[in-house]
Amino acid sequence: MTHVSIIGSGNMGQAISAVVAKGGNTVELFNSTDKDRPVTGEVVILATPYPAYEQVLAERADQLAGKVVVDISNPLNFETFDSLTVPADGSAAVELAAELPDSKVLKAFNTNFAATVATGKAGEVPTTVLIAGDDADAKALLAGIVSAGGLRAVDAGSLKRARELEALGFLQLTLAVAEKTPWTGGFGLA
Repeated sequence: MTHVSIIGSGNMGQAISAVVAKGGNTVELFNSTDKDRPVTGEVVILATPYPAYEQVLAERADQLAGKVVVDISNPLNFETFDSLTVPADGSAAVELAAELPDSKVLKAFNTNFAATVATGKAGEVPTTVLIAGDDADAKALLAGIVSAGGLRAVDAGSLKRARELEALGFLQLTLAVAEKTPWTGGFGLA
């Protein structure tokens, strides 16, 4: 059993929390009023928008040392929905890893919508969580949590692959906002 802390209690935080608990792991949710409550999970999932990472790091960077930290963000320009806010050769996950050198940073869940995490289906296809990272043990730990919770986990490669995952997440979000795909759908692996 793994203890998981989720920072962010919005739709994605709630959906991931349910998956974690369904798999027999313990989970604690944090929202913006929990600033004085310490993060105790072995795995910490950042289920907040990318712009909130600066505040999370200011308040909790020391608490994240030695932990597996999962970045689920899609760093897009929320004003225009026309671009990512990180350099084309980088990613939010790589930037986060640079800020947390004593943590094992993974990229996951950013290509999933909350509805597909909650139902375990993207349209008619089982929900697949793509996981990128440089630490094989950390990826295996997260994959085990995801699989135990009823979703499919696929190793997407090193943390460098986070930029492709973020591009895919960006495309999926823009299609959903334009109502070209439903929020209950998305990309799947067959």
